[in-house]
Amino acid sequence: MVLAGFAFSNTQAQKNYDRAVGLRGGPGTGITYKQFTSDNIALEGIVTMRWNGFIATGLYEIHRDDLNVQGMDWYYGVGAHAGVWNNDDDDEHSGTLIGADAIIGIEYTFKEIPINVSLDWKPAINLIYGNDFWGDSGALSIRYVF
Repeated sequence: MVLAGFAFSNTQAQKNYDRAVGLRGGPGTGITYKQFTSDNIALEGIVTMRWNGFIATGLYEIHRDDLNVQGMDWYYGVGAHAGVWNNDDDDEHSGTLIGADAIIGIEYTFKEIPINVSLDWKPAINLIYGNDFWGDSGALSIRYVF
């Protein structure tokens, strides 16, 4: 309900770019692509490498400019992930997983250069292959904006 209240509030972000692609660094490192579908709604795709495998994540994000700093937004959203990994030492801890994700973060887009920097926390829960909660998926992303 809290997310719904934020989503229908009058304050909305004015997008600072249309789309961006870049690198994501954190416990899982990889690439990120974000595209706005309206002034305050973005879709983000993330592919990260972790545990001798990869995880692909899709997110629906709502951006807000409540911080009153030009070029800076905060955002939150939800999504899903799917991935595979291989633990060479233990076949029991290798496999395929599918789960749900949330995200909350802050980002800044430079006016002078086409660069966007974001810092986020992306907790996730695996729904297939265990009910593991992952709370360690924070990351710093640096993107080239279009």
